[in-house]
Amino acid sequence: MFLAIAIAVVLGAMIIIAKFGLNLGIDFTGGALTEVAYDTVPEKQLLAERLDTQGLGKYSLRETQDESGRDGFILRTRDLSEDERIAVSQSLTSVGEGSSITRFTSIGPVIGQELKDKAVWAIVGVSLIIIIYVAFAFAGVSYPVGSWVYGGITILALLHDVIVPTAVMALLGYFFGFEADVLFVMALLAVLGYSVNDTIVVFDRVRENLVKWRQEKKTKVIGTDGMEREEISYTLQKPFSEIVGVSVSQTLMRSINTSITTLLALGALYFFGGEVTQTFALVLIAGVLAGTYSSVCIANPLLVYVAERKASKTEKSES
Repeated sequence: MFLAIAIAVVLGAMIIIAKFGLNLGIDFTGGALTEVAYDTVPEKQLLAERLDTQGLGKYSLRETQDESGRDGFILRTRDLSEDERIAVSQSLTSVGEGSSITRFTSIGPVIGQELKDKAVWAIVGVSLIIIIYVAFAFAGVSYPVGSWVYGGITILALLHDVIVPTAVMALLGYFFGFEADVLFVMALLAVLGYSVNDTIVVFDRVRENLVKWRQEKKTKVIGTDGMEREEISYTLQKPFSEIVGVSVSQTLMRSINTSITTLLALGALYFFGGEVTQTFALVLIAGVLAGTYSSVCIANPLLVYVAERKASKTEKSES
């Protein structure tokens, strides 16, 4: 049932991403960012009317606060020439009181593409390192499933945890104009770290209980080279599914408490932080919820499923 829910969520998220896509920011597409602050903030509609006369094409205008606490706006546009930059700055500062341009950033399309490529490689690299680490950490527990299975299942759970917040970002971009920038990539990497930590905690308890409830049997066999060697086999005193269930029960409150405290911190960041960090907080909130679900309800059922499939194949081959 849990796996069916996860499959439905992932398919729905993939449909959302395919239909709406990500509203990429200038970090990835190239363009210009202009930030203006005011002592007395003008109406957003008034600013939009002035910018519409500049021939900027599609642009994004969002409210923000500068480091000193003054309210203002962040304007994201295509790459601007020097004359266009001056004209836009004059439009932004000609309304409101105490206006000043606090930041202007221009990123070319080549740099944007390079950042996009590096973001993809960063996520892929982290995933590969996680597989290697988990396989190494669980090398001592190869029954009833191999150590690489733990790493592979961890990555499958992480795919769920990345796709869900990406779909949330696609919805936010389509309906509210939120842009996926470098902060979005940082949020995804943070979700990967959070989720894999939660999954490994449960898997580590599975490992401890496997060692606790297994019997070791040593037999001497003659190899093809005629040399005698000792083989070690294991039998479990409890069904593997029961051991996994006990392990989940022992770590469930830890997972829930960790998620709640993390969500409280992210909620504070969203409601009391600046607008720039709101998108970061929303993506992390979606990722934490997805990560908590995957650690308990995806990774462990998959572990049991793989073990049962392996046992079924072994029985058929022996019969």
